[in-house]
Amino acid sequence: MKLPVIRHLQKNNSPEKIQHCIEVLESFSEYNRITDEEMDVVGELITNLCGAYEVADMIEKGMDERDAANNFAKKVMGSIDR
Repeated sequence: MKLPVIRHLQKNNSPEKIQHCIEVLESFSEYNRITDEEMDVVGELITNLCGAYEVADMIEKGMDERDAANNFAKKVMGSIDR
């Protein structure tokens, strides 16, 4: 997860475009001949896209852009510490 990437994706794409991209990458990840290295890259992309989608959702619900990004980062870091 890279917060600058998440912010960039959220600012420059609609939630619909982000969701569509996630669906395409998930479909790609089901292909049986991708390498572990490719799977790692796809996983990182999906993680950042899901973060961008969640941040966009928080902003749509009225949260400040910076607060939404920081709350998402705290949420992720909190789940890692568990």
